[in-house]
Amino acid sequence: MKLTAYTRFSGCGAKLGPGVLEQALCGLAQPAYPELLADFSGSEDAGLFRLGPHQALVQTVDFFPPIVDDPYLFGRIAAANALSDLYAMGARPITALALVCHPLKALGMEPLKAMLEGGLAALTEAGCALLGGHSIEDPEPKLGYAVTGLVDPDRAWRNNTLEPGGKLLLTKPIGTGLVNMALRAECASPAAQAAAETAMATLNKAAAQVLAGFRVQACTDVTGFGLAGHAAEMALGDRCGLSLCMAQVPLLPEVQDYAAMGLIPEGTYRNREGRLKFLRGDLSPANLDLLFDPQTSGGLLAALPAAEADAALAALHAAGVPAWIIGETGGAPGFVQVV
Repeated sequence: MKLTAYTRFSGCGAKLGPGVLEQALCGLAQPAYPELLADFSGSEDAGLFRLGPHQALVQTVDFFPPIVDDPYLFGRIAAANALSDLYAMGARPITALALVCHPLKALGMEPLKAMLEGGLAALTEAGCALLGGHSIEDPEPKLGYAVTGLVDPDRAWRNNTLEPGGKLLLTKPIGTGLVNMALRAECASPAAQAAAETAMATLNKAAAQVLAGFRVQACTDVTGFGLAGHAAEMALGDRCGLSLCMAQVPLLPEVQDYAAMGLIPEGTYRNREGRLKFLRGDLSPANLDLLFDPQTSGGLLAALPAAEADAALAALHAAGVPAWIIGETGGAPGFVQVV
């Protein structure tokens, strides 16, 4: 039974679009909590709430419909995707709650059990306790997790604290949205499918642990807004922008072919509409289809001092983490230069 047959597939669990939730929340008058260090008013990957001098709570949530047919694999990807926001802030995951929408009459209990088993496997690898969750009957299956972690607030990574003269490292190739669209069209190769599934199912735990040994200036994870969308959020700080070198951006197998075939996720167009104004340089259609491709459980995009970048890259490779230097920090604040 194919899980994706029950979804209104629009591309890799695409979000509503950059800034939609923030726009909906902006009119709400929240009290100024002195312990609140990061909330919906910015573009951070997760919320940050100080518990004490050296400890802060990090919280995030994410869920989406199936993007693969295997229930166990989908569950693992859903958990890895949610955990990624914690790793992007340098936090240690501690607890999780499952969010489940499931057509019980249509699919039965077994696929749901398999999804949760896959999610639990990823949470267990992360050392993150599953406390329970909430489920509703829904004609379209969806799964995700609300996850909580801990971090020293003085050591938490933020996503828009770039400093000029740094290098940008990426720890997973991009193109999962394009591969998943090709799968729906039944024209994705086994190699492309396997590479995408491996990338999505891999936790960013090892990458975060290695990067913790270096001076991370800023960090985010590349998910639904695509590489360019999340890079644009990083450039919103007041110190500098950044540049991306397309020749150095790692791609999953055959994604350029799928883009040329027109297998573009709906989320790509929403991402482009919301973030294109922050991009400059080589904005060819081919580049934009790749840069705004919505990712699921993508890699970490981290800015490090140029003097530490090569050592960090070597340490990541030694730990078995794929990683690439794909650009540098500098230029006008608020903008991403594509070269």
